[in-house]
Amino acid sequence: TSILIIACVMVEILSTNIESLSGAYEKYGSNLDKVVAQINETFNLNIIEDFKGRAGDFNFGEILGSIFSSLSSIIGNAFMILIYTLFIVLEETKFRDKLKMLFPEEDKYERFNELLDKIEDSISQYLGLKTVVSIITGVLSYIALLIIGVDSPAFWAFLIFVLNFIPTVGSLVATVFPAIFSLLQFGTVTPAILVLVIVGAIQIVVGNIIEPRLMGTSMNISPLVTIISLSVWGVIWGVVGMVLSVPITVVMIIIFSQFEPTRRIAILLSDKGIVENESS
Repeated sequence: TSILIIACVMVEILSTNIESLSGAYEKYGSNLDKVVAQINETFNLNIIEDFKGRAGDFNFGEILGSIFSSLSSIIGNAFMILIYTLFIVLEETKFRDKLKMLFPEEDKYERFNELLDKIEDSISQYLGLKTVVSIITGVLSYIALLIIGVDSPAFWAFLIFVLNFIPTVGSLVATVFPAIFSLLQFGTVTPAILVLVIVGAIQIVVGNIIEPRLMGTSMNISPLVTIISLSVWGVIWGVVGMVLSVPITVVMIIIFSQFEPTRRIAILLSDKGIVENESS
């Protein structure tokens, strides 16, 4: 109940921020001309002038509305993941009883139960540490955006928190979004550069220094496999698949390592080719 109440409150706060940003699209549209003129004057690029001429044919409100619709979809997917997780936790208490009925033999039950424990521990550790890292990134980004003066910093901080669960590309996208909107909000390049530099630096420090120290080598996934998994599950399940790509791959490695015919696949998917021996 408390989780659902918190979720409802957060949805209300985020909806208010989205409406506030959407209502200011006229101001953002006028600032676009200022930005284009500034870039054209600084770099003396004719292509910018051409873009300025063509930009007048666009319905900026519709473009901005589409962007906010996409952001709302991302946030909606995040809450769907939260709800799925809640129901999985509720189901776990009954699943052990079902497992005993499926495997009446004590040795088979113990083996399968041990496998589930390994999966549960790995996923819980990953999600727990990733949540801590994402909270740190979101809070620091909120402070930075608040100091710079970007509109609705709580919305952008939450978006950064959510996107940080997506491996590799999530932090990049999370930095670009507030930078683009700060460009439109202020009508000058300087705040956008500040957002890119400061929020980008936060992402780099947290992602490359703090997160590896917390995670260690516990995930045991090859970086190449991480990218491929991100792409594959992103195509299948969209943003939800991107968020769950690492946990799904961890489960695959653990399961494949338990059986001799598939153990080679687990070795290929792992980081250094070291996997646990087949269960006895």
